Amino acid sequence: MGRVAERVMAGEVCVVGGGPAGLMLGLLLARQGIEVVVLEKHEDFLRDFRGDTIHPSTLNLLDELGLGEKIEALPGRKQARMSVTFADGTYPVADFTRLPKPRNYLLFLPQWDFLDLLADEASRLPAFRLLRSTEAVDLLRDESGAVTGVLATGPDGEPVRITAPLTVACDGRDSVIREKAGLVPVEYGAPMDVLWFRLSRPQADPDRLELRVGAGALMILIDRREYYQCAYVIPKGGYDTVRAAGLDHLRESVARLAPPVAAQVGELQDWDQIKLLTVRVNQLPVWHAPGVLCIGDAAHAMSPVGGVGVNLAVQDAVATARLLGPKIKAGALRTEDLDLVRERRSLPTRATQRFQRLAQQRVVGTVLRSDAPPTAPAVIKLLQRLPALQALPARAMGIGLRPEHLT
Repeated sequence: MGRVAERVMAGEVCVVGGGPAGLMLGLLLARQGIEVVVLEKHEDFLRDFRGDTIHPSTLNLLDELGLGEKIEALPGRKQARMSVTFADGTYPVADFTRLPKPRNYLLFLPQWDFLDLLADEASRLPAFRLLRSTEAVDLLRDESGAVTGVLATGPDGEPVRITAPLTVACDGRDSVIREKAGLVPVEYGAPMDVLWFRLSRPQADPDRLELRVGAGALMILIDRREYYQCAYVIPKGGYDTVRAAGLDHLRESVARLAPPVAAQVGELQDWDQIKLLTVRVNQLPVWHAPGVLCIGDAAHAMSPVGGVGVNLAVQDAVATARLLGPKIKAGALRTEDLDLVRERRSLPTRATQRFQRLAQQRVVGTVLRSDAPPTAPAVIKLLQRLPALQALPARAMGIGLRPEHLT
């Protein structure tokens, strides 16, 4: 058999990774008339237990894009409040109805629906191309070492060469592009990993977005209408220990920690139903090199605390398109311009990670080491006594620091 011919393409920007950051960036650049090629290594977006919390900051951006009605039509679940259950009771901690209307709620939406919406909208634009089943494997460089594009493998193993003055890495916390560019993140560590699984939700159950805190264990219940999406927190590196203890032990632990789903734990029949998320928190000190820029998880892996990862990635994409788009369109983009994105997004990223690390150390780590069910701390009880204060954690989680807009 002869050698498979190399497929060659050119664009003004090559975006690697068809997640929230990559597709949002591709859409916004194509709206500016910039020729953009987005590489997605999978054939579709149907992968479970990915970040699917869409916060008011992102919902507001979708309104600005004219996609508000379309996101409303998708099978999402709105949650207006969040509570935490300790040994001495359940306490409200965040009230999103106190945020500005109309997007004063969290939207839990399967990520594939969100990504399909962005991809469909972008595909209407002549400047946008999405290459599915196409995996980036290396970078192209010129004689000076500057990145000039991407080498990839196509659907049938065909080599694909995409040339572009700018490559943007949106390929997640294990970014191939970041590695090939020689960019190394600073690791901050985390005391936990997370087991994700589903349990059916009885129709009579009330709406629920709840963190349950017990002796040496935490679990989040996310109401997804037909089922609960459950995040069971375990000590860092503890997955093998959990498996060695057996599925019966895990079921018993879940039932003891979360009585609302005790009758459903028997649905966990196989370890294949349970997905491990290895928690990492890190950030690149420099987000770029000549010809290449990292954003989203490729630039800063976030803890699941607060569920803000998708939204920070989208904010990065909006800032990138707004700050660099006009320069790309004019053919005037310089290497030093790439640092504008880090300068703009570093403060909210650092602040969010600082809060996450504090919560991991003082709350999650303490609970995982405890032998007795903890009672609610004074600050949680204060939020119950003074409900107006629940707007503060709602704003920190739902809007964040320095929210981005299209203009």
